[in-house]
Amino acid sequence: MEMLFCTSLVALVGIGDHPNMSPRRLQIFNTKRQSAICELTFPTLVLSIKLNCHRLVVILEKQIYIYDISNMKLHTIETSPNSSAVCSLSYSSENCYIAYPLQNLLSLEFLTLMSKLKMNCPKSSVLSGYVLFDALALHPINIIEAHKSPLAFISLNSNGTLLATSSDKGTVIRIFSIPSAIKLYKFRRGTSLAKIYSMNFSLTSNFLCVTSNTETVDIYRLFSDEVSKRERSYSIQSLSKSCEFLEKKRSFRRSSYFIRRNFITILENYLLATLTEIWEPTRNFAYAKIPDHQTKNIAAFNKC
Repeated sequence: MEMLFCTSLVALVGIGDHPNMSPRRLQIFNTKRQSAICELTFPTLVLSIKLNCHRLVVILEKQIYIYDISNMKLHTIETSPNSSAVCSLSYSSENCYIAYPLQNLLSLEFLTLMSKLKMNCPKSSVLSGYVLFDALALHPINIIEAHKSPLAFISLNSNGTLLATSSDKGTVIRIFSIPSAIKLYKFRRGTSLAKIYSMNFSLTSNFLCVTSNTETVDIYRLFSDEVSKRERSYSIQSLSKSCEFLEKKRSFRRSSYFIRRNFITILENYLLATLTEIWEPTRNFAYAKIPDHQTKNIAAFNKC
């Protein structure tokens, strides 16, 4: 079931054996009028549905159906087997994007896109990235290899500018900017393997909450690295000043050994501060315990 924001439109898929409740049948229901305004039948089971003001997205195991809500015109995407329905749709009218796992066998369209993006074609055994698809223009716009392991969950924020990803290991959460697909954050959920059940951004995208088959709801803070930015800026300024100092030393014809030794020391300090941030992912800043973590739990923010 999927609701179109706070409107009276609800998309429903059945779970029974009766034809009216078939898991291959989708109904768009008007709750005010208590009537179905549209019915669609699909060749295989409907695994998930996504809805925004412009698009209705239906996820099947090997296909994604994209409908234009204004006229119900259909566009179909062929995908690799996706029994977990890993897919996300942004709610933004301007940045109307769909993210879904990269195909195991790349089509000519994707090979052309990778060529335009100047990307090397990865081996089929390591294809664990995602495709960013423009749901309005109906074409892929970016590809990125997010994890070494297969993708298990992806989530776009409400305005279509950030994407959170997790692999089937469930130990690391990565945040990418959209549509540039630049990695912004790397969060450590834990060291033990876990199955991710949900990842949701807050309305302002300052926080991300994650649930899994563990007993905690993890909350991560975004855009809070001012101290890190200042430290990095200070390191860059120090490097720049030190380089200027070395240039002056060169003018006085000091020994090359002295210059090289100081330059290496400066680079070591700078790289140590920078690489430490990469090697040591940020952990959650808050968490909540779940009394019953044996069932599938989903968490989301209200307004923050």
